[in-house]
Amino acid sequence: MKILDVFPERCTGCQACMLACSFATVGAFSLTKARIRVVKFEEDGVDIPMPCFHCERAPCLAVCPTRALYRDKEIDAVMLDQNKCIGCRLCMIACPFGAIHYDGVNKIVYKCDLCFGDPACVKFCETKAIVYDTPERLAQIRWEGKAEEVAAAVKEKALVRR
Repeated sequence: MKILDVFPERCTGCQACMLACSFATVGAFSLTKARIRVVKFEEDGVDIPMPCFHCERAPCLAVCPTRALYRDKEIDAVMLDQNKCIGCRLCMIACPFGAIHYDGVNKIVYKCDLCFGDPACVKFCETKAIVYDTPERLAQIRWEGKAEEVAAAVKEKALVRR
């Protein structure tokens, strides 16, 4: 089973993920219609992709009074049945990542559906700041990244000694 993960240190803030998401979900390039958001911290020069992480114990699922939110067992994703949504926005309050959004025109919420197992945001992220893979592979990627950081620090320290 694959999961969505982010590597904020790789994000350039280009927002290609947001444009790909909006086009895949609503057929238009619109940053405001994207299910994923890139949060920019201008002072720090940091950009962080913030998708729905489809939590194992998703708080949004627990609070939805109509069961409009449910877990798709095939792709292990928290999905939304918009026909059952009453627009109460309790899920928005419960989500610790701010990954559920409100459509003020249609008076319902919307969220990431992982593009039904083939996330557009991942395909169009040139820097691989957003990855959809197995937990084991994601752990390997993180381990390799940390090993590269340590190697660079050791190399830098060796150069300073010379």
